[in-house]
Amino acid sequence: MAISQRQIQKLQQTLSPQQIQMIKLLELPTMQLEQRVKQEIEENIVLEEEERQDEEGEQTISVDEYIREDDTPSYKSRINNFSKDDKQRPVNITEGRSMQEYLTEQLSFRNLSEREMAIAEFLVGSIDEDGYLRRDMESVSDDIAFSLGIETSIEELERLLTIIHQLEPAGIGARNLQECLLLQMNQRRSDSPAKRLAHKILSSYFEEFVKKHYEKLITRLGVSEDEFRDAIDEIKRLSPKPGNLYSDDGLDASPYIIPDFRIDYHDGQFELSLNSYNIPEIKINRRYVDMIRDMVTADGSVPEKNREAVQFVKSKIDSAKWFISAIKQRHDTLMRTMQEILNFQQEYFKDGDKSKLRPMILKDIADRTGLDVSTISRVVNSKYAQTHFGIILLKSLFSEAMQTESGEIVSSYEIKNILQTCIDEEDKRHPLTDETLMNILNAKGYCIARRTVAKYREMLDIPVARLRKQI
Repeated sequence: MAISQRQIQKLQQTLSPQQIQMIKLLELPTMQLEQRVKQEIEENIVLEEEERQDEEGEQTISVDEYIREDDTPSYKSRINNFSKDDKQRPVNITEGRSMQEYLTEQLSFRNLSEREMAIAEFLVGSIDEDGYLRRDMESVSDDIAFSLGIETSIEELERLLTIIHQLEPAGIGARNLQECLLLQMNQRRSDSPAKRLAHKILSSYFEEFVKKHYEKLITRLGVSEDEFRDAIDEIKRLSPKPGNLYSDDGLDASPYIIPDFRIDYHDGQFELSLNSYNIPEIKINRRYVDMIRDMVTADGSVPEKNREAVQFVKSKIDSAKWFISAIKQRHDTLMRTMQEILNFQQEYFKDGDKSKLRPMILKDIADRTGLDVSTISRVVNSKYAQTHFGIILLKSLFSEAMQTESGEIVSSYEIKNILQTCIDEEDKRHPLTDETLMNILNAKGYCIARRTVAKYREMLDIPVARLRKQI
């Protein structure tokens, strides 16, 4: 095919660097924004954290004071949510030993050679956060040969893994759920009939146990329901994730959350503020502006020897202006969006009763704010609000609308509450199926399909009827 040239006319929308920067900042929660601002301060020499008065009494310059002949609109990066007497206090998060370090410490008390210790440490490093070793031994052997230069066999790896299985927490290093539960069962000291029966169920009838074929198991084992129930209780005391059994004083298993918004409710009035307590307040230092002015002659020209320095400093100041502008625009967008969410869900924010949540989707808030749906999605993603009844995830406030037989519009939360109540009150020996739950909801006036019931049940993290069955 011959090579040819041709002109094509097309319309294409592109994002400017400022728009891209704004989008990225909009997605960040408070903790990550604090890190991003500090990173920008380190990378841009003209930016600095605002101080009320330093040792030399040097003043800082705000963006609206920067080169007055510039037609750039003024921006202000300070968000005055707190009084002048408040001081920024750093949030310190301390960590203790990791689970791998704890296991390695236990291995040091074993009588292992230097070679065996190196291989065992590699095995420990391959254990995931749940406490499982989900890699096959052949792949581990190849990695050890490549990383450590040690040739090892599958038999040697299995022997060292057996030693790891004896460490704490119980069940660590298991390759599947059955092995994990059996390891924990073997490390328990009590030797009761219920424990022996539980061990037999896990070792010989694991598939039937997982599928909850209890009647079949009782018949095959030749035991009574009471004996079988005691064995099941023994198994329920075991942990399916042994990594969660490890705890250290310096570690906190719960996620560390800093709310992005604060909503106070006093005397029937709401007060909304953006939480920027730990976010540094940034300014452009005056000495870099003075540096440019000193390098420029009286007629406004720049000497050849100063041109490169002026261009460099000017680019850094422009970048700082863009960043401060994006911070200000982020603040305005977040406050604007959260205010509309607060107005939409006022009844809920008064006491935190989820039954008062109105059906709300992203488009509802987008129409109220005049912003795009994608912008609203970025605002509510991974953002939290602190209220007088607790910290809530903004995304949890959005729900679908359902229409009853009477024509009333209700939130999907109301249907989920009914599902949760029905399942909590069901006969665990004969749990309610999705079709039965659908009939119950239809009888209450909610027009809902079985697949929708299944979707809401999964959103509530409730297993199917067969897995909810108990003896």
